[in-house]
Amino acid sequence: MQASRLLSILMLLQTRGRVSAQVLAAELEVSVRTIYRDVDQLSAAGVPVWADRGRLGGFQLQDGWRTKLTGLTTTEAQAVFLAGLPGPAAQLGLGEAMASAQLKLLAALPAGWQEDARRVGARFHLDPVDWYRSATPTDHLPAVARAVWDARRLALHYDSWAGVVDREVEPLGLVLKAGNWYLVARHGGKPRSYRVSSILSLQVLDGSFKPQRDFDLAAYWRESTERFEAELYRDVAVLLVTPRGFKTLKNLSDAVARAAEQSRQPPGEDGRMRVTIPIESTAHAADQLLRLGPEAEVLEPTALRRQLAATLARMVAIYA
Repeated sequence: MQASRLLSILMLLQTRGRVSAQVLAAELEVSVRTIYRDVDQLSAAGVPVWADRGRLGGFQLQDGWRTKLTGLTTTEAQAVFLAGLPGPAAQLGLGEAMASAQLKLLAALPAGWQEDARRVGARFHLDPVDWYRSATPTDHLPAVARAVWDARRLALHYDSWAGVVDREVEPLGLVLKAGNWYLVARHGGKPRSYRVSSILSLQVLDGSFKPQRDFDLAAYWRESTERFEAELYRDVAVLLVTPRGFKTLKNLSDAVARAAEQSRQPPGEDGRMRVTIPIESTAHAADQLLRLGPEAEVLEPTALRRQLAATLARMVAIYA
């Protein structure tokens, strides 16, 4: 474990330049004290690691020094081939480049590992699109990807939830979420999310911008989706559900599944459990809960219970 960690520290310093002890500790999931001990061991082994003190300080390798310990292990090689998603790469305009890179990597591997690497692609397939859905149109995706890579400003003609708008943005990154591509771009000094399939037209503007070096795309996306869910669900509903209804309820969304799991009470004599779930609105919740049929009964709020009863009464009138 320690040898692997020392090599990881070496690779991080070689690829990122100056890195603080706190960042190294967070990256490797160890204490800062452990990082200091590991760096001392690297120095004792002859690795020229320099330490700069102060608020902007950190560890870095001597200029021009590089390690030759860059060979992949067999499991690392398998992971690289598994990470190559052919569908998204093609959408980004990188399908041919990815295939070429994999061929080069395959040729560089020892003969005994080549078959293992090939087997990963033959036996594992990743499909990011949900059931009964097709991938959304990605006509503008290659141009957006180039703008992200080259740090070029974009003028978007965009179909937002509030109507068609025009925006000048600074593209920071792309996210693939459940088969849909999203552009994360800065507008008005703040990062915002734009669905690529909702871009009606775009223009790459002259000049470039300076990307935020401290911007963490994964952290932003995680925080924004959590905030979106929290703002989306504005009320709660109390239900009695059968075991089958509870299972169906958990498929509505992750937020509903978490709330149902945390709030469920022991089954009563009729086998039904009492749960409390977040809801977006009465109308939206009624549409969703109709999927549970007789496997769920809404106790609160009264407005939701009445709307379900009214909808069911109309259905009975139709099918009577």
